[in-house]
Amino acid sequence: MVNLSPRGIREHLKLNRAIYQKTASYGHFGRKPREDGSFSWEKTDLVNELKSAFNM
Repeated sequence: MVNLSPRGIREHLKLNRAIYQKTASYGHFGRKPREDGSFSWEKTDLVNELKSAFNM
């Protein structure tokens, strides 16, 4: 089960890293996650688990 607490979301998406230089140019939404973890908030790996949790 996915942890949807603020801390669980932050840890899963690795949002506690300072990556300001990469996000400062060309916007930061709609970009594919990189191997170094950049743009981790664009990951869609939890879609099926969340759909089943909410019976969609």
